[in-house]
Amino acid sequence: MPFLIAAILGLVLTLRVASAETVYVSNEQDNTVSVIDGTSLSLAATIPVGRRPRGIGLSADRQKLYVAVGDDNRIDVVDLKTHKVESSLPSGEDPELFVLHPDGRRLFVANENDNLVSVVDIFQRRIVAEVDVGVEPEGMGASPDGRIVVNTSETTSMLHVIDAASLELIDNVLVGTRPRVAQVSADSRQIWVSSELRGTVEVFDAATREPLAKIGFDVPGVPRELVQAVGIQLAPDGSRAYVALGPANRVAEIDARTFKVLRTYLVGQRVWHIALSPGGKRLYTANGNSSDVSIIDVANQEVIKTIGVGRSPWGIAVAP
Repeated sequence: MPFLIAAILGLVLTLRVASAETVYVSNEQDNTVSVIDGTSLSLAATIPVGRRPRGIGLSADRQKLYVAVGDDNRIDVVDLKTHKVESSLPSGEDPELFVLHPDGRRLFVANENDNLVSVVDIFQRRIVAEVDVGVEPEGMGASPDGRIVVNTSETTSMLHVIDAASLELIDNVLVGTRPRVAQVSADSRQIWVSSELRGTVEVFDAATREPLAKIGFDVPGVPRELVQAVGIQLAPDGSRAYVALGPANRVAEIDARTFKVLRTYLVGQRVWHIALSPGGKRLYTANGNSSDVSIIDVANQEVIKTIGVGRSPWGIAVAP
C-alpha cells in the first residue's frame, strides 16, 4: 500500500509539473494583461499596460513579455517575475501583431496605419529598418530556420515574404479576402494564411509560394458568413493545425499532413487568437466577446474549462 500511495503521488506531481505553464492574455479594452496559472487553471494576476494591447509574445529567454499597445505606438516590456512594465520599445505607428525572429534580437512589427513592417532591434532599443507592404498589415510569422518573415495585409489581401537577412521584400502573393494571420510550419517548409471574410485557410510552399491546399470549414447550425478564420496555431511536430473561427465560436482541428478538418470545438464568443501549451497538451483560446479563455484538452478532445479575464481578450501566449 505505501508503494501504491507513493506511485499515485508521483503521478500527480508529474501531471502538475507537466501543466505548470503560465498563460498571458492581452485585454484590448481594459489595457491589461491577464495571467492564468496553468496548474490551478485560475486567474493569478492582472498586469496594467499601455492603451489597446493586442499582439503579445515572449522574449527568447522567456523572462519578458512583449505587448503591442496600439494607441501608444510602442511595445511594452513586462518583467514576468515582477509582473510590471519595466520599459518599452519603439514600434512604429499602431502596432498590431509582431513576431520575434529566431535570432532573439529582432522584432518584426506590423504597423497597421502606416502600411509598414518595422524591424526593431531589442538590444539597441530602436527601429533599424522599415519594409513597405500592403494596406493594413496585420499577420506576422517567421520561419524557424530564420530565413524569411511573412506578413499579411488585410485590405490588399496579400501575403508578403521578406528576406530576414537583407530585409528586402521578395514576394507578394494574392490570398483570400482580409487575411488575418500567417504562420510558418516548424520545418520551415509551409506558410499557412487565414482569410477572415472567405472563412478559409490557404497553405503555400514556403520556398516557391506555390499553393498546396485551401481549407474550408463547415459548422452545422452556424451561418456561413459567421465562419471567419482568424488565429492559427501549428503543432511543433507537424501533425496538427488549429484555426480560430471567430464569431462561429469554434476552433477547428486539422490534420496538417492531409489538410482534412478533423473536428471543431465549441468555445467562447468570437474566438480570436489561440496558443498551444509548450508540450502541446492544451490549447488556449482568447474569446473576445465573452471576455474569457477556453481551455481545450487536445489529447482527450474536449473543452475542460473556461476562465474569465478582462474585456475583449485579443492576444494570447503560453510560457513554460
